[in-house]
Amino acid sequence: MMNLLQKEVVSASEFSQLFHVTKRTIQRDMETLSYTNIPIYAVYGAEGGYALMEEYKFDKRLLNHNDIENILIALGGFEGLITDQEIRTTIQKIKGMTSADISPTLDLTFYDWPGRRQINEEILFIRQAIENNWLLKFEYVDQIGNKTYRLVEPYKVHFREMHWYLFGYSLERKDYRTFKLSRMLNIQKDGFFVPRTDQKFKDEKQQIEKKNLVNVQLSIDIAVRDQFIERYGKNAVIKESARSYLTTIELPENQYAYQFLAGFGNKVKIIKPKSFITKYVKFLEGAVELYKIKC
Repeated sequence: MMNLLQKEVVSASEFSQLFHVTKRTIQRDMETLSYTNIPIYAVYGAEGGYALMEEYKFDKRLLNHNDIENILIALGGFEGLITDQEIRTTIQKIKGMTSADISPTLDLTFYDWPGRRQINEEILFIRQAIENNWLLKFEYVDQIGNKTYRLVEPYKVHFREMHWYLFGYSLERKDYRTFKLSRMLNIQKDGFFVPRTDQKFKDEKQQIEKKNLVNVQLSIDIAVRDQFIERYGKNAVIKESARSYLTTIELPENQYAYQFLAGFGNKVKIIKPKSFITKYVKFLEGAVELYKIKC
């Protein structure tokens, strides 16, 4: 169907090569589709094959070429994060709305981390649980290694920054919670649930555990200036000297903020507040301690 939507006429030979079956199989498939009231008809002659009646095809006036291109960019970017057969099918359907070759001028590419395949399988399972109202049970490991057992009504999976989260209702906590997928172990179905009518999706971002944020002033090297501009904007970065810039950003006082800053090495120096500097130095000393040779 996707091929017939994209092209005016597709020959039986082209179909048989595409699906690795005989022409006779293609003929039977076309007859089966016709029985389901899909208006496929045969075109005879040297350039013959199979075609769809024009009335069945999507009204191209609803979306122009740029609209279709933008939709494909968005879907293609999402497919870079999660591999899903439904997404692939939708992309083929969208391509079938135009006969022109589409070469998007914008491309979204994500790192193909080795762990993404496992996360992808878990996401597909959780989405199936959401669609079928399955209760999910799993082990949850917090940031210091404590393990708890959770029973959750799943409502939504979302991607924030570089991490996947599950938003659902925790039966243990009797409230809505957000769970980081990488901390969820042994995810299993555990019965069914009736969806709640008070789902707090309007301000979903606030459901993610938030830490007290502090204003941290940094002196950054020109080599990492672009990374801070991408994250905080050009107005947040002020030139200090030929090779250094000043920026003030909000950060939580926890290990994730320290890890973020440590990733810049000696290209970033904390100016203030002193309390944040003290905790950050202690974090670095703990890392260095791992490499000290004990006599």
